[in-house]
Amino acid sequence: MSLLITDLHAAIDGTEILKGLNLEVPKGEVHAIMGPNGSGKSTLAKVLAGHEDYQVTSGSVSMDNQDLFAMEVDERSRAGFFLAFQYPAEIPGVSNANFLRAALQARMPKGEDLDAVEFYKEMRDKMGKLGMDQKFTGRAVNEGFSGGEKKRNEILQLMMLAPSYAVLDETDSGLDIDALKVVAEGVNTMRSPARGFLVITHYQRLLDYIVPDVVHVMADGKIVKTGGKDLALELEEKGYDWVKEELVTS
Repeated sequence: MSLLITDLHAAIDGTEILKGLNLEVPKGEVHAIMGPNGSGKSTLAKVLAGHEDYQVTSGSVSMDNQDLFAMEVDERSRAGFFLAFQYPAEIPGVSNANFLRAALQARMPKGEDLDAVEFYKEMRDKMGKLGMDQKFTGRAVNEGFSGGEKKRNEILQLMMLAPSYAVLDETDSGLDIDALKVVAEGVNTMRSPARGFLVITHYQRLLDYIVPDVVHVMADGKIVKTGGKDLALELEEKGYDWVKEELVTS
């Protein structure tokens, strides 16, 4: 079972960003995508999540043999898709606790109710593992949070929702080294044979803490090179121009 992307083309305002992207993320594996600015990494994340500004012009995406594009945004989430945003949105007036309770209740079989006592126990336990103060249960989602607090909150959502596939879009952006370690530890606790991860990042430093099984390099809307975890170290040493030069000469 996997998240399978086949010959994906997508555009925004008539400009093609994804240009025949192919990628497979099996359950039980962590895949990383690296690439320069403008290569289409965040566009891929938003297209998978169903962002309305992006138009899929051709290609397909399946999640455990289900057509992802046949689902509405909320259906994708309930089916097991999760996106941690590069810039998490604020939701004024909705507390973290109520937000997560509603999301989990939506995943329950019809007629079943979430156990409130167990829910709060689990949430507080996971907040403790992420170094989050208990007061965040009653605060509006991401409102007034620092960059690091928002990213920890995204990982809290990941840990509570336990999706089948998680896409992390530059989760390391804006994090100091201590916050990065905490967030990475939260992600690592969620690694499982029942879950696939796609980690999008510019920098190798995140991959010191979330060690990938496979590294992909993205350029001009496509995956142009794939390798093991050492590929990230090569990119750190040689830069993205090395990949471009290799493509020209190969």
